[in-house]
Amino acid sequence: MAGRFLVTGGAGYVGSHVVRALLNRGDDVVVLDNLSTGHRSAVHAPAKLIVGDLASEELLNEVLGDGPWDAVLHFAALSLVGESMRNPCYYLSTNIGNGLRLIDACARHGVKRFVLSSTANVYGDPIPVPITESAHIDPYSPYGESKRVIERALLWTDRLHGMRSACLRYFNAAGADSAGDIGEHHDPETHLIPLVIEWALGRRPSFSIYGTDYPTKDGTCIRDYIHVTDLADAHLLALSALESESQVFNLGYGRGYTVRDIVSSVSRLVGRTLEPDVAPRRAGDPPVLVASSERLMRMTGWTPRYTQIDDIIKSAFVWHESHPLGYGDR
Repeated sequence: MAGRFLVTGGAGYVGSHVVRALLNRGDDVVVLDNLSTGHRSAVHAPAKLIVGDLASEELLNEVLGDGPWDAVLHFAALSLVGESMRNPCYYLSTNIGNGLRLIDACARHGVKRFVLSSTANVYGDPIPVPITESAHIDPYSPYGESKRVIERALLWTDRLHGMRSACLRYFNAAGADSAGDIGEHHDPETHLIPLVIEWALGRRPSFSIYGTDYPTKDGTCIRDYIHVTDLADAHLLALSALESESQVFNLGYGRGYTVRDIVSSVSRLVGRTLEPDVAPRRAGDPPVLVASSERLMRMTGWTPRYTQIDDIIKSAFVWHESHPLGYGDR
């Protein structure tokens, strides 16, 4: 039986892939997005797009009042770690304020299930790896702090109003849908894989590795990259785990790749050796972030489809090569 879902930030990178997954299984989807970083053309019919901001309580009451809703999936947030280190109060006030308004409106309008697109940045600099959900919480940036506050708000909303939630803490989304019509387009772009691809395609004059003195095999940061389609599947499966209680899940493949590994993968794809520049470390970058997804797999049967980094990067390359202007709607 088809469900009805509200997806905030559904015109963004991860959100649009979750919308695609919902549509593919026959659900009714409404997207709420202010298009500040999302793209109108990333939202395909029959999903309905409402252009608006979570800062508007009036709009939230109007949208959520048009229920019932099987669940709300929340992706709308500022999400750049480096920017949050430069503008901490802006990140905290925006993400926390908008998130709390949304959660409050959901509770008042009887929403019973909520999925938060959270972040592994809540763990800070974790030891040991791979990171489990029981790892010590110590947000590494104001961005991570803002997600942690929303997680806590959801915990209290469950206790006091019975709205069960799943908080999905993940690392680096990458790749693009196999259909090739939705993918990653940020302006400005800050994510590693699209930056290296655009550089390899000659659309950027240079590419720099930030820090080569980390305690890793080649001195560059290690990250656990997860294909955005696998990520979308996990968000939907997380809903099935909310029958009895709220949940927290880490998402990743349990192994990481250095920045130089990513450059080497793109080099193999384009058939030539890429030689990046080297720059100092960036604030807010922990040396290693690798997740354990055993809990999600055990509870939901989640089985990722894209576990090889070359396959992930190839899907991203196809999107970027065929969309030189991204969505081209700005």
